[in-house]
Amino acid sequence: MKPLCLVTILSILIQQSYLKLGTDAFSRDGFVRTEGVQFSLNGYPYYANGFNAYWLMYVASDPSQRPKISAAFQEASRHGLTVARTWAFSDGGYRPLQYSPGSYNEDMFQGLDFAIAEARRHGIKIILSFANNYVSFGGRKQYVDWARSRGRPVSSEDDFFTDALVKDFYKNHIKAVLNRFNTFTKVHYRDDPTIMAWELMNEPRCPSDPTGRTIQAWITEMAAHVKSLDRNHLLEAGLEGFYGQSSPQRKTLNPPGQFGTDFIANNRIPGIDFVTVHSYPDEWFVDSSEQSQMEFLNKWLDAHIQDAQNVLHKPIVLAEFGKSTKKSGFSPAQRDGVFNTVYGKIYESAKGGGAAAGGLFWQLLGNGMDNFQDGYGIILSQSSSTVNVIAQQSRKLTLIRRIFARMINVEKWKRARGYGPVRKGGHKIQNWKN
Repeated sequence: MKPLCLVTILSILIQQSYLKLGTDAFSRDGFVRTEGVQFSLNGYPYYANGFNAYWLMYVASDPSQRPKISAAFQEASRHGLTVARTWAFSDGGYRPLQYSPGSYNEDMFQGLDFAIAEARRHGIKIILSFANNYVSFGGRKQYVDWARSRGRPVSSEDDFFTDALVKDFYKNHIKAVLNRFNTFTKVHYRDDPTIMAWELMNEPRCPSDPTGRTIQAWITEMAAHVKSLDRNHLLEAGLEGFYGQSSPQRKTLNPPGQFGTDFIANNRIPGIDFVTVHSYPDEWFVDSSEQSQMEFLNKWLDAHIQDAQNVLHKPIVLAEFGKSTKKSGFSPAQRDGVFNTVYGKIYESAKGGGAAAGGLFWQLLGNGMDNFQDGYGIILSQSSSTVNVIAQQSRKLTLIRRIFARMINVEKWKRARGYGPVRKGGHKIQNWKN
């Protein structure tokens, strides 16, 4: 009877531990952290399985359009998505966030407030980007134009990275975003765990300096600036993943062009907590066959996941990927192939406790948003084979989280009661097939 009683007691205690899992491991409150090559939330593995929706602030700045934001987050949550990446910038031009350096449009800021509040309500974390590399929504060009209008001797968009006044404008914008008091949640952005991470810039490039030194110095300076203001949140640079001089053997993987970035060196910078990679074979290799594009995608993902794991020792998020319906010969099966390839790489790494920590497809749209359709938009409420692929990935990553969390809880229980050795370091699921 004694052994049976002990087994019964152990079973009850472990079951109680699993019940606690529901409030700890799957609570969406708390700041996302990094532990080695994985994300962690409340002490349990976390995966950034989500989407891009650059338009959140812009649409939500019109109160009559806010139901579209609520519906988009509701659908995303229903499909198991956990993270949204969006813009915290719109500089100059039509309906800007920032009219001029330090002068802000309250309606736009309230739109961003609302988007963050709705994300929080639906249990979704947010990645906020501070600036754009491109002219849309102002970008580097707008900052340089502002400096030129004040007498600075700037002539190129690349002066964004080096001119002292431009850098001051940018730093002040970071400070304004971090110190923003959300009119809906009543929480300053810098204190809000709904925000998973800050992003320095959407796809920074400096083609005038192919050595990568200019971008390296800029990321170093700006990462230190962000961390001096906010130690709560993670930070990433917004890079696409192009290799540079620090890894010449990898440069052959790059698509054609001069980018002025260095995936390895840029992401080694202190303050950069996790790394990103973007992938658009249908844009980068327009004239290549579907087979060639998919071969590139496989090599591109394998190299970056390996380097994040073995060289950088940081989590990696595939922060943009997709397949455009506007490309010649498009078929839904082709898009499914891209999503399955990306998700498969993430899943294989994640179940082994590896560095691949999530993927964010470009882009999520809602009903009635045809004017935002760029060919990559996916509407979750419109059933499609790709939507099914997305939902399946959510279920698989949730299962991995659940298994890891239970393993962690059993180890905590053992540690508390002095039963046997406790595993050190990360977990992996051995000999498990879905």
